[in-house]
Amino acid sequence: HELLHPPAVEEVKAAVLDLARQRHLWALQDFPIPDGQRWGVYEVNEDADGRFAVYASAAHPGHRQPPHNHTTWACIAAVEGQERNRLYERQDDGPVPGPAQLAQTGEQMVEPGNPIGLMPDDIHSVEIPPGQVIRHLHMYGRALETLTERVSYDTQAGTCERMAIGV
Repeated sequence: HELLHPPAVEEVKAAVLDLARQRHLWALQDFPIPDGQRWGVYEVNEDADGRFAVYASAAHPGHRQPPHNHTTWACIAAVEGQERNRLYERQDDGPVPGPAQLAQTGEQMVEPGNPIGLMPDDIHSVEIPPGQVIRHLHMYGRALETLTERVSYDTQAGTCERMAIGV
């Protein structure tokens, strides 16, 4: 894990929020949702060493991502629309594949002016509520394609597994 402490994540979150407020940079026609898909994500910038990666994303209402971690810090700010983030803690052995029990510990609506910052071991799920297509910016401590140890949780089955790279 790269060393970034919660106060530094707050600074990054503020910078991503400032970037998201420049709405003219993030037009939906420049970052469209691919035909037949619920969402799209586009790399905007990444340092040469794969760190400090920024992505623009867009999603239709109803898009969901199950609970997952990032294994790096993450900051997400809305350009437009709402994204419900549910926050969880693992109640058993930590981020290893197999049986897994989560407890929901909170909820935050990411919307214009209200970004979220997540630490490497934080677990969250994402749901786009009815309404409008969303456009958001994501900044991670490492590029998505390098995050090989991420874990995705199936709360109904009580299990978890490694998450596909780049998701």
